Amino acid sequence: MSDKAGSRENVLQPLRGPLEIRTRKRGVWVLKNPAVNKDLAYTRAERRALGIAAMLPTAVHSIEQQVRLELEHVHAKRDNLERYIGLISLLSRNEVLFYRVLVDHLAELMPIIYTPTVGDACRRYSHILRQVRGIWLTPDDIDELPARLREYPYDDVRLIVVTDNERILGLGDQGAGGMGIPVGKLALYVAGAGIHPSKTLPISLDVGTDNTELLADPEYVGYRRRRLRGEGYDRFIAAFVGAVREVFPAAVLQWEDFAAEHAYRLLSEYRDDLPCFNDDIQGTAAVVVAGQLAAIRLTGTPLREQRILYIGAGEACGGACRLMRATMRRAGVDARAIERAQLCLDRRGLLCASRRELPDHKQALAASDAVLAHHGLTGREQTAEEVIERFRPTALIGATGSPGAFRQSMIEAISRHVERPVIMALSNPGSRAECSASEALRWSEGRALVATGSPSADVVLEGRRHVIGQSNNCFVFPGIGLGAIVAQLPRVDDDVFAVAAEALAECVSDERLEQGALYPPVDELRSCSERVAVAVIRHARALGLVGDASDEQIERVVADSMWDPAYLPVTS
Repeated sequence: MSDKAGSRENVLQPLRGPLEIRTRKRGVWVLKNPAVNKDLAYTRAERRALGIAAMLPTAVHSIEQQVRLELEHVHAKRDNLERYIGLISLLSRNEVLFYRVLVDHLAELMPIIYTPTVGDACRRYSHILRQVRGIWLTPDDIDELPARLREYPYDDVRLIVVTDNERILGLGDQGAGGMGIPVGKLALYVAGAGIHPSKTLPISLDVGTDNTELLADPEYVGYRRRRLRGEGYDRFIAAFVGAVREVFPAAVLQWEDFAAEHAYRLLSEYRDDLPCFNDDIQGTAAVVVAGQLAAIRLTGTPLREQRILYIGAGEACGGACRLMRATMRRAGVDARAIERAQLCLDRRGLLCASRRELPDHKQALAASDAVLAHHGLTGREQTAEEVIERFRPTALIGATGSPGAFRQSMIEAISRHVERPVIMALSNPGSRAECSASEALRWSEGRALVATGSPSADVVLEGRRHVIGQSNNCFVFPGIGLGAIVAQLPRVDDDVFAVAAEALAECVSDERLEQGALYPPVDELRSCSERVAVAVIRHARALGLVGDASDEQIERVVADSMWDPAYLPVTS
C-alpha cells in the first residue's frame, strides 16, 4: 500500500474539459455539431471565420438571452413529456446552452429531465425519438465490442452509465426505451457535479426485451428478440466489461436499472476489476442513510437507538439496510445492537433465518431467531402492523413500487411509539409511492418527518407548513462520480457511500430541518455534490491513494474540476 500510495502522491489533478474549440470544419457542420454550436451566440468574427455569417440572422445573442428564450419554449409546451422532448432536442442541438438552462433552473427542470417525466419518456421512447445519443450494444456485437466503443467521438471517457433496460425505475422492462435513464442520469452528473459532457458516455446493453407490447409495436427501435438470459447474458456482460477496460481504462462505470437478480451479482463480480457501483443499490442507500442521519440531528435520538423497518427487500431497501449497518459500525455501535436495529418485510413477510429458499441478496438481510425473540416476534406475523407494534421502529422506509403499501394503520401504529417517526416513501414515479406526503402527515398528526422519492409539494396541516425533502439519488451520485474520477479510485468501496451519506446529511440546514425536510433543496445540488466529492477524496487520502493532499488542496481541485457551462472561443 505504501509503495502504491507513494507513486500516486502527485496525481490529484483537476478534471477539465477543453479550454477552446479548434476545428478545420466550416459551414453547416459547425451549426450541426452540438458540442460546437452556439446558435445566435457566435460573434461576428467567429461567423466570418467559420463560414456561417450568411447562415444566421444578424442578431448576436448573449447566453442569458438564449436561456430566457429556451425557458419560453419550455413553458409554452402543453405537458412535461413535450417539455422533455424539447429539452432533449436542445441537448442534441446546443450542448452548452442545454446545460446552462439546466444548471440555472435545476429545481424546475430536473423532474422533467429525470424522474418522474423520464419514466414517461422511456415508455414512449420509440415514438418520441428525435436523435439518438450514446452507444448501443447488442448480443450481435459480442465479438466487436471494443470497436463499437471506439465509434464514440470522445476518447477520454471518465464516466459511463450503462443499463440493460430490465428494471427501469418502477416500470419494469422497457427495452430500448431504457436509454432515457443513462442519458438523463449523465445530464445530472454534468449539471450537478460539473463533469464535462465529453467525459461521459451513456450505454444501452440492448439484449432484447420480454415486454410483449414493445415486441408487437411496429415502430419499436430496439433489438427485436426475447431478452437474452443465462450463460449467453453472462458472456455478453463479461465481454462488455473487458471492452470498457480496454478502450476507456480510466472510466468509472455505473450499473443502472438492472434487475435485482443481476444487480447484486454483477456488482460483486466486477467491482474488483474496474471502479464501478450500482446507484440503485448503493446510491439509494447513501441517500436513505443521509436522511436518517439528518433526522437524528433534529430528534436527538442517537444512532444506536434507531430501529428501522423496511417495506420491500429489493435493491433500494437492501442497499440501505447494508449501508446503515456499516454506518453504525463506523460510529462505534456494538455488533449486537446493529443486528437488532433493522428488519425487512417483503411480500411474503419478515425476512428471517427460518424462511426457506431466500435468494442470496435477501439472506444477508434476514433476522436471526435471536433477533426476532428479542423483539417478541416469531417470523410468522401476518401484517406490517403486527411487526410495528412489537418492533416499535423509529423509521419506516418503503421501496415497493406499490401505491398504498403504507396504510393508515401502519403510520398510526408507528406514531404511537415514536414522537417524530421518519417516513420515507421512495418509489418512483409519485403515482407508485407507498403513500403521499400529506397522508403520512395526516395519519401521524403532523409529527412525521417525511421524505418522498419523487418531488412533493409542501404540506400545510393545521396551519403549519411542512417542507418535504426529496430522497433523490442525485444528491450523492454526481459527487461520488466526481470524487472517484479525481481520486482515480481503483475500487469504489462501501465506505465511499458511508462518507457520502455523512457529507449529505451535513448539507441540510438547521432551518430546513426545523421545517421537516431531511434533504437540501434541489437548487443546492452543485454545492452538495462538491461536498460529497471532497468527502470521497478525503476517504481516498485515508487509504493512501492521493498522497498527503491537504483539505484545502482537495477542495481546490474539486472546485477546479466542476465545469460551468459557458461558450468557448471557436477558431478554425
